[in-house]
Amino acid sequence: MNWASAQLIANVDKLILEKGYGCSVELVPGDTMPSFTSMNEKQRPDVSPELWINAVREPLGKAIEAGTLHSVIEGPITGLGEGWWIPPHTAKAHPEFKTVLDVLERPDLFPDAEDPSKGAFIGCPAGWGCQLTNINLFRGFKMEEKGWKLVDPGSSAGLDGSMTKAVERGENWFGYYWSPTSLIGRHGMVKLDFGVPYIGDEHWNGCIVKPEQDCADPQASAWTESEVHTVATDEFKQSTTAEVWAYFGSRVFPGELMNALLAYMDANQVDGADAAVKFVEENSDVWGAWVSSSAKEMMM
Repeated sequence: MNWASAQLIANVDKLILEKGYGCSVELVPGDTMPSFTSMNEKQRPDVSPELWINAVREPLGKAIEAGTLHSVIEGPITGLGEGWWIPPHTAKAHPEFKTVLDVLERPDLFPDAEDPSKGAFIGCPAGWGCQLTNINLFRGFKMEEKGWKLVDPGSSAGLDGSMTKAVERGENWFGYYWSPTSLIGRHGMVKLDFGVPYIGDEHWNGCIVKPEQDCADPQASAWTESEVHTVATDEFKQSTTAEVWAYFGSRVFPGELMNALLAYMDANQVDGADAAVKFVEENSDVWGAWVSSSAKEMMM
């Protein structure tokens, strides 16, 4: 796929399958929708190592029910998803900040650059799907009444820059981001529990993710869970070995390690293939639990 974590996972799979199991592996470029469609209709490619399923949930469910595709593992990376974050120095200085609700009581610690009397919450740039979600959660948590201002960072670079600038200056920052990403890994950002439960699919899909005019009464909610699966075709399941299938079913990257690897890739301008070699060389304790004893011997 065309993002860093997926490229890393695919290259780790290639290394382990070739060296540990004697497979012949070809990596092909893809993206969520075209890769899923090709797998569903043509049984190619064999495996999608990191498929974010929100965009294909319904057809994927039908394909799994029909037996043409299989979810080999749900959650190949731990701790992934979207949410609201603070820098590590903020979390350390304010151990009372356990949830979003705690932070919302202290807008004075996150002064807005244009109006320091307000706390700045950094949302999504205009045009991003998450912009609507953040607007409605801002309303649902009644943040304006509590002294907060919703700030549009303007662009992806603006969002990244606002976080990086705050971290490098030791300033407080409160806003939206997602994981796994190099920025979360580089800065060691702390994801906050929302302090309230997930509101449920009916209100989330029927209100929270919609334009403001279509969401008259948004309620406070935790962020909906992001679902990522490793998906394989039935042809691959039938043709591969039980050991290889078991590998895919065991392969889970710790989220902190993944973010650190993404930060390494970004800082050193290396690709997924080079990062995969680094991962395999330095983390046998992690991948060793995914593979058979004989495969581990071949890898060492």
